[in-house]
Amino acid sequence: MLAAQSSEMRAKGEAMIQQADRLLCESWNERMWSDGEPIDPSPTIDQAVNGGFPWLEIRCARCKTPSDVDLAAMKHPPTTFVHDLASRLRCRKCDKAGRRPAATLLQLAWQPRHPRTEAD
Repeated sequence: MLAAQSSEMRAKGEAMIQQADRLLCESWNERMWSDGEPIDPSPTIDQAVNGGFPWLEIRCARCKTPSDVDLAAMKHPPTTFVHDLASRLRCRKCDKAGRRPAATLLQLAWQPRHPRTEAD
């Protein structure tokens, strides 16, 4: 009986953490939309993925090309804050041209918004 109660409590706790992570991501997006720059603090990569926001929408600071980053596939530790990725992400298009401008973070998303092209 105690094991069943433990499992039930754990499931409720995990659902609450997932909801808290979703709300944190939504709050960060709203602050990004109003302020227009990376907000510190931001959710961590694992909080964004757990909250249902596994994609980060970015734009090249130089050529303004939009792109999406799959946070779940990133090689950074899951405890990395999303706002810390701004200086680490690069535009593929500009990188091929020998330039390496930093990316501008736009928002967290549920799904990719910019399909990859052959040039990407």
